[in-house]
Amino acid sequence: MSDETPRHERGMECAQVLRLHGADAAPAQDRLCQEVPIALEFNGVSHAVMLATPCDLEDFALGFALTEGIVEQADEVFDTLQWESEQGITLQLDIASRRFEGLKLRRRTLAGRTGCGLCGTDSLDQALRPVPRVVPPPRVDAAALSRAVREMRSRQPLFDATGSVHAAAFCDGLGQVLLVREDVGRHNALDKLVGAMARQGLQGRDGLLVVSSRASVEMVQKAAICGCGLLAAVSAPTSLAVRTAREAGMTLVGRLRGDDMVVYSGEVPATS
Repeated sequence: MSDETPRHERGMECAQVLRLHGADAAPAQDRLCQEVPIALEFNGVSHAVMLATPCDLEDFALGFALTEGIVEQADEVFDTLQWESEQGITLQLDIASRRFEGLKLRRRTLAGRTGCGLCGTDSLDQALRPVPRVVPPPRVDAAALSRAVREMRSRQPLFDATGSVHAAAFCDGLGQVLLVREDVGRHNALDKLVGAMARQGLQGRDGLLVVSSRASVEMVQKAAICGCGLLAAVSAPTSLAVRTAREAGMTLVGRLRGDDMVVYSGEVPATS
C-alpha cells in the first residue's frame, strides 16, 4: 500500500466468506485483521519474532526497544529499516553500541505469540524484572477515566473494521485521548503506543494509559518503564499485576466499563 493509505488499512485485508442470517446464506466479503511474523534485529543480530499487525511498525520497534529495556532513551535508536519477505517483516534497528553490548550480555531467544508477553524468557529474573517507581499520577477522577475509555473506543478504526484487535491510549488528566494505537496483540498495542509517545516527545508521567485488555504483569511493567503513574484496563488485572503496581507506586484500575471500575492500587477520587 502507498504512504497515502490510512494507517489502519495497512493492517487488514479482505476475505471471501459465507454470511448466514437464520436460514439464509449468501457469499460476502469480510475485513480481517492481519497477523504476521515481525522479526526484530538489533545491530544486525536477531532478537525476537513477534506476531503483530503490520501497521505503525516504526512505533512498535521503538516501543519494544524501550519497554524491554534494550534502550533507555529514544535517541539511542539511530535508525529503523523495514523489509518484507514471504515469511514476514523484518525490522532492523541500529542502536547505541553501549546498549547493544548490554543486550548481548542478557541475550535471549524470544518467540512471541499474540497471547503471551513472556514467551521465550529463559529465567525468572527476566520474567519478574524489577520495575521503577513511578511519579504519582496527575489528579484524575473517575469521570475522566470513563471519558478516556469512551474516547479510546471511538478512535479504533481497525477494531471497527475487523472486530479483532486491542487498543492502548495515552490520555491527559481530564481523560482526553492524545494518542491511540491498535494491534492484534495487547502487548504490541502498548509497545506501539509507547513508541509513538517517545517519537512525539510525550512523557508518561504527564498522563495516563488506558488499555482495552486485561492488565497482566507485563502491561504494568511496560507502563512503569515509560514512567506512567496510572494504568486503567477494561478487564481485570492479575494478582501479580496488582502486587507489581503497588511496588511501583502505580495507580491500577480495572473492570473499567462505563462509570463502573475497581481500583486495585493507589487512589482515584470519586466523582462529586
